[in-house]
Amino acid sequence: MRYLTWLIKPYFVFVIGCILFFASPDVLEASQQEAVFAGGCFWCLEHDLEDLPGVSSVESGYTGGDTTNPTYRDHVGHQEAVLLYFDPVKVSYKKLLRSYWRNVDPLDGEGQFCDRGDSYRPVIFTSDESQRNDAIESAEQVSKELNKPIRSIKVQIEEAKSFWLAEEYHQNFAENNRFKYKFYRNSCGRDSRLDEIWGKRARTNDEWLQ
Repeated sequence: MRYLTWLIKPYFVFVIGCILFFASPDVLEASQQEAVFAGGCFWCLEHDLEDLPGVSSVESGYTGGDTTNPTYRDHVGHQEAVLLYFDPVKVSYKKLLRSYWRNVDPLDGEGQFCDRGDSYRPVIFTSDESQRNDAIESAEQVSKELNKPIRSIKVQIEEAKSFWLAEEYHQNFAENNRFKYKFYRNSCGRDSRLDEIWGKRARTNDEWLQ
């Protein structure tokens, strides 16, 4: 019996190895989930969220509106937004929400920082009831943390709609256009306002991820 076990065990290891090796990428990525956030300029939000543990990629685009094939020059009704692909085993949606809040001005519903208008208003787009409940809970936590009434929290929570990828030159803009990106971000006052709201270094503090 011990000899039979010795023969069978390597066989099962071999079979499992083959399954993993030849498995379709779609199967291997089945655990990936999506999150969609709008928070002003998508260059900045993409840059702020793409290096979070468990986030595999972040895409800039347009969502929230009803028009098809929106472009940078014509996306009326849509908000500039980012689409995150993440592994819920490595990072929860709740933690993504916490990082999102740290990188927006939750008290401004008319735009974000120097960017004004509907295209730049902050929105959490939820794909199901679980995400919606988490988003509502996170807004309540922010209200308490900032010691502001919930009516002062201007980030909207809306049902996700079709997400349209932005033009290629918008993707990875911070990395591909470092000087222009830094100039824009500084002149827009994004970091100074975030430090004013959340406290200096709060956004780069990883303790909340533990």
